[in-house]
Amino acid sequence: MTVPHAIAVAEAQPRLGELTVVDVRTPGEFATGHLPDALNVPLDRLAGSVPELRAAAERTPLLVVCASGARSDKAVTELAVHGIAASGLSGGTRAWAAAGHPLQRPAGRVRAVWAMERQVRFTAGGIVLLGLILGLLVHPAFELLSGAIAAGLVFSAVTDTCAMAVLLARLPLNRRGNRARDPQGR
Repeated sequence: MTVPHAIAVAEAQPRLGELTVVDVRTPGEFATGHLPDALNVPLDRLAGSVPELRAAAERTPLLVVCASGARSDKAVTELAVHGIAASGLSGGTRAWAAAGHPLQRPAGRVRAVWAMERQVRFTAGGIVLLGLILGLLVHPAFELLSGAIAAGLVFSAVTDTCAMAVLLARLPLNRRGNRARDPQGR
């Protein structure tokens, strides 16, 4: 059976009950709202969950979700390398919510967490600004900090990877809030 690489929200919504939804955002992002009954397996932990995801894919088709579709696209590609067929949700949870479909949230108060792309933009911009200010006020060599971030952003775009996102995903802020189940029962 051929599995499409991406599924539109309009196609996924009526089939939701027959799909295993895997949300690859950080636990903090996941806690701010996710598709009903989604499993949270952050992208950086995907490889460690391959056996469980393979078993889940044998039962029902996998639908991989993130905020916008970029991380789910990477996850679908990574799963394919391991022989696991999966589809990504086009537009992610943003498109799901924009179409008027509900997002599930844990009971109680959940601390809002910025999406990973926003965290990366804020961090990169802050470091560039800091390098420029320190270069003006302390020593011109601090401007190299801004140059290093610029080089990192170019490398990130060329390779379609993001070391800063990997580092930010490991922060406690992005690890909290996961009250849902994952394939390993954690």
